Amino acid sequence: MSKTKMWESKSMIMLFMLTYICYLLTSSVSANVWYDNKAITINKQRRILLSGSIHYPRSTPEMWPDLIQKAKEGGLDVIQTYVFWNGHEPSLGKFNFEGRYDLVKFVKLIQQAGLYVHLRIGPFVCAEWNFGGFPVWLKYVPGIEFRTNNGPFKEKMQAFTAKIVDMMKAEKLFHWQGGPIILSQIENEYGPVEWEIGAPGKAYTNWAAQMAQSLNAGVPWVMCKQDDAPGDVINTCNGFYCENFVPNSKSKPKMWTENWSGWYTEFGGAVPYRPAEDIAFSVARFIQNGGSFVNYYMYHGGTNFGNTAGRFVTTSYDYDAPIDEYGLPREPKYTHLKNLHRAIKMCESALVSADPKMTKLGKNQEAHVFSSNSGSCAAFLANYDTQSSAKVTFRGSQYELPPWSISILSDCKKEVYNTARVSAPRYHSKMTTVSGFSWQSHIDETPSADGDSTFSATGLYEQTNVTRDNSDYLWYMTNVNVKSAEEPILTVMSAGHVLHVFVNGHYQGTAYGSLEKPQLTFSQKVQLRPGLNKISLLSAAVGLANVGKHFERYKQGVLGPVTLNGLKEGTWDLTRSKWSYKVGMKGESLGLHTFSGTSSVEWDQSAVAQKQPLAWYKTTFSTPAGNDPLAIDMSSMGKGQMWINGESIGRHWPANKAKGKCGQCNYAGIYSETKCLGECGHPSQRWYHVPRSWLRPNGNLLVVFEEMGGNPRGISLVKRTAM
Repeated sequence: MSKTKMWESKSMIMLFMLTYICYLLTSSVSANVWYDNKAITINKQRRILLSGSIHYPRSTPEMWPDLIQKAKEGGLDVIQTYVFWNGHEPSLGKFNFEGRYDLVKFVKLIQQAGLYVHLRIGPFVCAEWNFGGFPVWLKYVPGIEFRTNNGPFKEKMQAFTAKIVDMMKAEKLFHWQGGPIILSQIENEYGPVEWEIGAPGKAYTNWAAQMAQSLNAGVPWVMCKQDDAPGDVINTCNGFYCENFVPNSKSKPKMWTENWSGWYTEFGGAVPYRPAEDIAFSVARFIQNGGSFVNYYMYHGGTNFGNTAGRFVTTSYDYDAPIDEYGLPREPKYTHLKNLHRAIKMCESALVSADPKMTKLGKNQEAHVFSSNSGSCAAFLANYDTQSSAKVTFRGSQYELPPWSISILSDCKKEVYNTARVSAPRYHSKMTTVSGFSWQSHIDETPSADGDSTFSATGLYEQTNVTRDNSDYLWYMTNVNVKSAEEPILTVMSAGHVLHVFVNGHYQGTAYGSLEKPQLTFSQKVQLRPGLNKISLLSAAVGLANVGKHFERYKQGVLGPVTLNGLKEGTWDLTRSKWSYKVGMKGESLGLHTFSGTSSVEWDQSAVAQKQPLAWYKTTFSTPAGNDPLAIDMSSMGKGQMWINGESIGRHWPANKAKGKCGQCNYAGIYSETKCLGECGHPSQRWYHVPRSWLRPNGNLLVVFEEMGGNPRGISLVKRTAM
């Protein structure tokens, strides 16, 4: 044999050996955390895993240890979080992993607490988060279409997903490296979108699964609400109830990635809640039907600071979660679920060793029994009657089951828990006024068409194309010349979300849409003087759409038509007139919400403006003693934004009060159709969370921008305490 052939032969042998070694390493990695038809296996041991969603940007790093500890004390094994692309890559190629976006720190804190992590990379998250978690720059990549078999989109999506996986590997945070991450997720609730768009959606699903697995994260990947999740990717259920969910392969476990602990609140909507008894019932019913992984969405909802809220979603993301927005246990939900988790863990050896056997105990009553070869036994006795209790006989003993409840028998004999019997403390958190404020005011102005940072064009521009979401606000300005004083009807049709109308600098009124119908129409008489008249339209966004087929194509802002009806010369269509544009308020460009910016204008201290649109207010205050969570009561104000020491608390809009069907709660078995809703006639959100970590002992700067007009003297600092 020639030396060349010998060298080639040795090279082939070495290549084979390297490939085999990689295979063995990959196999051992996969075996570290994997699954079978019963459950997720960790170090080859089946586990019943109880999980809760806590989103790191919706709280502060100072809050994370306490939230994680409360989750652990509540009986959870896993913390689940999305990864928020637009927070991490706000500009193309420029990344942010600091402060509330310090993902590595968050994961390491979970590890220190002895809990696991389910990392939902997405990177589409929905989550009632601005633009569904996508950065706005993504919308303007040439040729892009979101969430379909589109080359530009797949390229950017893969790059970000790979960056997160590589970052977790570099920090040794996957379980096979000694870290806490045991599960990951690609995409998010894509099944309904795939069904709607057809073949390109199916191709995208397959690509996304293959792409994710090619990154060698070494943990199972899931796709929620994705009945055709390919290969080893686990399809999972999201919803209020998931007991009838069946995985798309007999080799995959039955997993519930989102058990909705309540629901989000929209501006103009009532505050939803979900009774502790019902969510406990849903979990027990899922486990008795063979489920092995349950995640509460949310376990702590938190706050949509800044402009992170999705379209028409409130700044509060409390979600009626077991831990409330401020980090306090919500009772009785927190303790009632804690007791449920303890009961389930008492049954774990039986639950992971055997399939349930169901027997009828009555017309609406069942027993689900798990009996293992080792002798462990667990039983779930269910009463599905929503009105009446039931006495049932099981293995020679009698049990009384309240309506819509499940009793858990950890040894198939003794009842250790019933979902409808709440032994947890029943109290509500109370808001107590700490102090009022002494205000100074400054009135912003309607800009001039030829001012700084303005441009002009014929026709009406879509708002996001102009603002790139760098501000909620876009001014549309045009001039109208009439011969004599007139009172025509100005009609403006807008794609949303809020419109404030000014004529010759005078406020005329406001129109706004809603989550279900963001489009709006302003139509009312306006006064025109002889000669030149300036019409100024301030379009205000309330978050970007976060879900929907090709939601990157959704539009907002004044798109017309814009008309003046009733003029002596007839109807004028202003839609194709010359319009001037300015992004943002002057106060924003001056940085009036910051310490340095407040000195750039004169503030009125003697006659603080009230009921005045486009008003800025500032005050300073000292931090109250104690550790009680703090909030600002904004019930006297209209709509706008707030800052503490330069940090954005978010949008306030207490003037938009809840309406519709409220005060109802028919949850038994049909919760998903008739959510429990708070009373109407009250603001969708009155109180706005102020993290204590944002405060200094003295000299805290609170700045409020008010769009519509309010009474700042009604604003107060409050503390949240349990009562």
